[in-house]
Amino acid sequence: MIPGMDILCVAYNLNAVVLGSLIAVYAILIGYLGLRGFRKTKSNQDYLLAGRSVNPFVMAMSYGAAFISTSALVGFGGIAGQFGMGLMWLVFMNIAFGIVVAFIWFGHRTRSMGAELDAKTFPEFIGRRFQSEKIKLFIAGVIFIFIPLYSSVVLISGARFLQEVMGVPYFWALGVFGAIVAVYVIFGGLKGVMYVDALMGTVMLLGMLMLLVSCYVRLGGVVSAHQKLTEMSALVAQRLPQEYILGHRGWTVMPEFNSVWWWTLVSSLMLGVGIGALAQPQLAVRFMTVKSGKELNRAVLVGSIFILCTAGAAYMTGALSNVFFFHPEAGKTPQLAIEAAGGNPDIIIPMFIKEALPAVVLYVFSLTMLSAAMSTLSSLFHVAGTSLGHDICGNLRWGRENGILLSRTGVCFGIVLSVFFAMILPPGVVARGTAIFFGICAAAFLPAYVAALYWKRATRAGIWAGIVTGSVVTVFGLVFMHQKEAALLGICKLICGRDVLVSVHPWPVVDPFVYALPLSVIALVVVSLLTRPLEKKHLDRIFK
Repeated sequence: MIPGMDILCVAYNLNAVVLGSLIAVYAILIGYLGLRGFRKTKSNQDYLLAGRSVNPFVMAMSYGAAFISTSALVGFGGIAGQFGMGLMWLVFMNIAFGIVVAFIWFGHRTRSMGAELDAKTFPEFIGRRFQSEKIKLFIAGVIFIFIPLYSSVVLISGARFLQEVMGVPYFWALGVFGAIVAVYVIFGGLKGVMYVDALMGTVMLLGMLMLLVSCYVRLGGVVSAHQKLTEMSALVAQRLPQEYILGHRGWTVMPEFNSVWWWTLVSSLMLGVGIGALAQPQLAVRFMTVKSGKELNRAVLVGSIFILCTAGAAYMTGALSNVFFFHPEAGKTPQLAIEAAGGNPDIIIPMFIKEALPAVVLYVFSLTMLSAAMSTLSSLFHVAGTSLGHDICGNLRWGRENGILLSRTGVCFGIVLSVFFAMILPPGVVARGTAIFFGICAAAFLPAYVAALYWKRATRAGIWAGIVTGSVVTVFGLVFMHQKEAALLGICKLICGRDVLVSVHPWPVVDPFVYALPLSVIALVVVSLLTRPLEKKHLDRIFK
């Protein structure tokens, strides 16, 4: 026998036993929670809103797990590996807007108004608030069309992790994710989703803390790791081609003001994703699942800690991975993280985890990535299904009688479409796909959502103007103004003979959200002031 082979075999078998045991226990817990949700789903309200009786810890962990997906941990973590810790500002935005503002200023009113209006979904909430079935149908249609874009990039990030770390073929990984999530979403409804999400959120929290601690231990401590990363700033100009620099000044400082990366970081990520979290349909509906505002208050601290420990750990680890790859073990070539990943930032985090962590720790952390992917996917598939089954088809006679069946059909359709997009989308799309979805939701839905909660004078026509303006301007910006999407789609090139309509800096790198949201607000306010308000009796009832 080759010397040392027996030790390697014992280590391999031990790791296999550990991995198998972890997956078995995890699968049993998911199955149990999904079955529990299925048994407690007796009515359409149970399927859509978990009976409005969810525990605050379950609600907060489910909200956080739906919010922070593998697109954040893998996609945005990889972006931090490419450009640095400036992305930590997104963590601040996520906590400030996605948790504090969302729970305190949006959650309380959404819960009380939703109960008064007997609204079970986000489109139904807006539609009943403004007494318009057409508004509900339009919002549900936008959700059903664009949800597969976001869910596909979540699928991609999870599948890339399994491919890079566990050696699972990419297309097999896509199918496995879709099939597992489908089972407990289709049968368990929102109760099953939230129970499983709470478990997965707990795993994510512990796993990401373990990753950050392991990262610092591997790099020689907090002070040493950050000092080495700061000293690497000169390597940006020395090693990276010009198209990778884009205003990059090092991994521990913000990019150069008004540079390509500065505009990407500020407009697409900090503002688009940070503020866009306020108008996410799959998150807003969770405010309507608790008994009272007290549960929302209790959930703020839990949600804030969750975001800090998951997203914050991913972005910090992504940036610090440059130290690991540039100071490798003997015999390996020093590289920056983006060089080691072959130019694809989506692979940076999986590569670091695979190469830097011990095998047993790697397997434990794999559950974190699986949890992040499945928790967000389950929420997205559920809201896609309810948009079709409850909001779009719910007024039809057959739809009223078979609402849960239609919702489950919508879940299946959303899964199939998401897997299809995941197969055809180009590499490195995870972070950008997430930013697009959050930006669309913010521009199209956020003004209407704020007006629904706080402005009595908002009118039905004003809401139409805001939603349509936000949607149209965002799509126009993606097709004709923003360089990445416009060049990829080629529509502007076909019509106008160039990639973008306006090539003067910084417009090709300014996220459409930046101008779509203000135009949406202006349209809503102006048209509302020029049109007849809703009936006073209706307003007094919901604003009591």
